[in-house]
This record gives sequence, C-alpha cells and structure tokens, in this order.
Amino acid sequence: MRIARFSIDGNVAFGAVEEGPDGLLLDIIKGIPYADFELSGTKVPLSKVRLLPPVLPNKVVAIGRNYAEHAAELGNEVPEVPVAFFKPTTSVIGSGDAIEYPSFSEELHHEAELAVVIGRMCREVPRERVKDVIFGYTCANDVTARDAQRREKQWARAKGFDTSCPLGPWVETDFDPADAVIQCTVNGEQRQLGRTSEMVRSVEDLIVHITEAMTLLPGDVVLTGTPAGVGPLNAGDEVAVTIEGIGTLTNKVIKRG
Repeated sequence: MRIARFSIDGNVAFGAVEEGPDGLLLDIIKGIPYADFELSGTKVPLSKVRLLPPVLPNKVVAIGRNYAEHAAELGNEVPEVPVAFFKPTTSVIGSGDAIEYPSFSEELHHEAELAVVIGRMCREVPRERVKDVIFGYTCANDVTARDAQRREKQWARAKGFDTSCPLGPWVETDFDPADAVIQCTVNGEQRQLGRTSEMVRSVEDLIVHITEAMTLLPGDVVLTGTPAGVGPLNAGDEVAVTIEGIGTLTNKVIKRG
C-alpha cells in the first residue's frame, strides 16, 4: 500500500493511493497509519491536493558512505562501522516543495537515497525483528552543502540546513529493499544510477546498529546512503529521485530569500 500525507482545503490527512479511472486517487485514512486504521471511503483526486512530507519524523538518522563507489568518488574509504549523523526535522520537505540554496554555500550537491520509515517505538532491535518495526519506505534526497562539509569538518550545517531533506512522494509499505534501482536526474539528465543491493550494509544492519544506541519512534526516518554520481545543483534546477517500486520525488532548487 502507498500512503501519502496531504493537505486539501486547509486540512491535513493521510490517504491510501490507488488507481482511479481518471488518475490516482487518495482514500482518506481514519486516524494515523502507524496503528490499525480504516479507509474512510472518501476519495479525492491526487491532482487536487498538495502532497506533504509523507511523515513528520522526530528525527532523521542518516548513514554516510554506505556505497563503496560513492565513498571512493569523494576520496574516502568505506568506514569500518556505519557513520551516522542527524538531519533536523526542520530540514524535511515534501515532493514539489522547493530546496532553498543556503547562503553559506556555493557547492550544493544531490544525494539520492532510499529512506526507511519506522512504524513502532523500538530499541535494541534484533536482526530477525527488524521487519517488524518498519512501516515502509520512501525516496529521499540528502542535499549537501559540499564546500561547508569540507570546510567545517563535520556535517551538521552542511547536511542539516532548512529544506535539505526532501522526502516522498509517499510511503510504500509493500517493498523489498534488497535490490531496487535508485536514480537521480537533474533537469531530466541522469546523474546517479545504482541498486540498493550495492549498499555496504543492509537495512537490517543499519537498524540494528542505530537502535543499539537510541530509541526510534513511529515516523522516524533512516537514510541508507547514496550511490555514486553525486553532483552540483544550481538555482533553477529540477532534481528528481526515483526508486523502483516506490515512485519519484521531485523538487526545484531556488535561491533562499
């Protein structure tokens, strides 16, 4: 099932995405989708709503250098243990929202990623229970101020500025992350093309590692790393992240202010 979060006429709701005779429809969900829920039967055309970030995470835990070729293209080794960092909730935007080019950077990069959405509170999750705590998957773009990342030697501002974490367009609950195509285009030109099977550490490995240290809450998001091919974004560009079996996340880059 594909579950979207959206606004219409000033109201915010979740809905199940389904095919209609004239395009995609949203069947409005009663309540929130992390617990047992019912479909209301009230349906609205997707074209009539504004898609929002599919979840509002308490935290976004991101993993760096989880694809060997990406680590190599930036002159880095694959780390011995996963490198985790945070993106704040204020960095999260949805499909169709604008990425604002930060004033402190002159080298903004796209990073297409598979995002894991957590469905229940969990801590110290054993590997065999990882699937039980996952709500679903969505597309993500770990937008990075590369020059600030190099200059500041840590990643808080470079990867945590406002609008640096596009998520969407919806959450796919029926998805196998083992070997899906992931790609990024800028103005229709392909920049990144990889497969989730190329991840150094699997989704199970990452959830086990993260929850050894912290509790994850329903709606929290884990970014799993980006394949090779990261590159520049400029004001006016349209960047799209597509993951096979999920959909396409599209954002335009604008100047801040």
